[in-house]
Amino acid sequence: MKRREQHPAKPTGRRRATPPSARRRMVLVVTVLVIASLGLVARAFDLQVIQNQFYQDQADARFLREVKIPVSRGTIFDRNGDPLAVSTPMVSITAVPGQVLQNADRIPALANALGIDPDRLRQYLERRSTRDFAYLRRQMNPEAAKAVLALDIPGVNGQREYKRYYPSGGVTAHVLGFTNIDDRGQEGLELAFDSWLSGKPGAKRVIRDRQGHIVEDVDLLRAPQPGKNLTLSIDRRIQFLAYNELKNQIEKSQADSGSMVILDVATGEILAMVSLPTFNPNDINDSTAAERRNRAVTDVVEPGSTMKPFTMAAGLSSGKYTPTTPVINVNNGNWYFQGHDIRDDEAESQLTPTGVLTKSSDIGAAKISLSLGPEYVYNTYRAFGFGDTTQSGFPGESSGYLKVWRNWRPLEQATMAFGYGLNVTALQLANGYATLADHGVMHDPTFIKGDDNPGKQIVAPQVADEIVRMLETVTQPGGTATRAEIANYSVAGKTGTAHQAIPGGYAKNHYNALFAGIVPASAPRLVGVVVINNPEKGGYYGGLAAAPVFQKVMTGALRLLDIPPDNIGRWYVGGPKISNGGLAGSVPPPDPSGGASAKEGVGP
Repeated sequence: MKRREQHPAKPTGRRRATPPSARRRMVLVVTVLVIASLGLVARAFDLQVIQNQFYQDQADARFLREVKIPVSRGTIFDRNGDPLAVSTPMVSITAVPGQVLQNADRIPALANALGIDPDRLRQYLERRSTRDFAYLRRQMNPEAAKAVLALDIPGVNGQREYKRYYPSGGVTAHVLGFTNIDDRGQEGLELAFDSWLSGKPGAKRVIRDRQGHIVEDVDLLRAPQPGKNLTLSIDRRIQFLAYNELKNQIEKSQADSGSMVILDVATGEILAMVSLPTFNPNDINDSTAAERRNRAVTDVVEPGSTMKPFTMAAGLSSGKYTPTTPVINVNNGNWYFQGHDIRDDEAESQLTPTGVLTKSSDIGAAKISLSLGPEYVYNTYRAFGFGDTTQSGFPGESSGYLKVWRNWRPLEQATMAFGYGLNVTALQLANGYATLADHGVMHDPTFIKGDDNPGKQIVAPQVADEIVRMLETVTQPGGTATRAEIANYSVAGKTGTAHQAIPGGYAKNHYNALFAGIVPASAPRLVGVVVINNPEKGGYYGGLAAAPVFQKVMTGALRLLDIPPDNIGRWYVGGPKISNGGLAGSVPPPDPSGGASAKEGVGP
């Protein structure tokens, strides 16, 4: 068998593929890189140019902030320039809760510096972990805040604020009131003049870093406007006098509370206003609502016999009465009228109108009122401001209560004549006496020194002056207020004693003692009203509990204001009785010319 020879296969006609060269691979890589680079450039152009504002706004939203520029509240001064309320710079500690929690190991040190419990601080932060801002502690002393910030804990920052400080503490607390933690007025004159005192905070735009620190001030949006200062009519020296003497008397008599108001007769300016018990306005949390109440303007009392001069003003204005005529039959101190006994403390048979005030005769006052029409008496009371606020502007001032004359029963007209059946505040009563002292001209009481405060004529000057002279006899021997006498000065005034009213009647054995006075009586400059609520020791009569406070305070006030004496050598306790032109005494001798005699009683 013949072997076949094997020969190489013949070519098929296809060429074998050659691998890509290095050059081609390089071109491909470069092309890809160029395309990618162009894409990055395009994207960068889009971000930096086309969408620049959008992303800038997003960044600003995270790091650009508008912050308030705090302003100092205006200072309150007394009439002599002594500060009564000032704002002191403080530092509040703030935090970005999430950032502080990221450094949880430093929370105990932070809590210790803040003076709070670490667990409580951690829980507080956890509840606010999604917020960008939280207060850790408000209004810290700058030195204490500096120690906190020195810890340099991420997310913890300081913010400047102001805190109100009252140098006189409880002495002026009820007049000034107080502010809240945001330095806004809450009560008293701080509330009444809040817009004047508070000013307007400024605003600026700042950049904060991721830890909340301000790294750059960008723009001033609004310039801060500090609060305006306020000068009051209050005299801090007299305020202290009134506070100390009222406090001493309340403690001595074991009374529940008390108040005192002192007015400048010619201007209506309030020189002092005290209410007790008081509170510390620098620590509001340690006080009660009852302690914070300004009783001189919010609490009402039945004025008792301090109302009689206004009943007398109606009598003298009517023309039916003069200081000495006619003689009034006071029934030996016991008068049965419409089913009720009206009694006087002293059993006089007859009294002149002046004697009605000197002896504080309820019967005499009632008969004078009943001899006049109820509308006439009502209009006189209203003219003196009873039943309405004094327009002092003090927040929460009470208007008192005076029933409309159409609804008066005769018994009500009789009892109102000696201060029962109506309610007044200490400020209302002081304003009424100041009107008598200023020749019948009434000024709205004001807390602002130099306030434009024109007066209006309420009663004829002659009537007002006669009543002031009649009231001088009350502080002289035989009167009910000899304890209000001031050496070398003439004093006109009136005591008042009234049962404390309760729903449905009067509290048994609970009284209010009052005294209202004018000094110097010959040329009136000051009026003072004292109210002592429920004195339990030393007597509850106005002449025993309230008049001595007036005497001590006014003695000091006359000296401080350098008011010259008007009664040197004429009058002192136990000294000679002043005739006051024949006003003192019970009944003048019969007038043979036809004037009123001792037998001519008036009234029902």
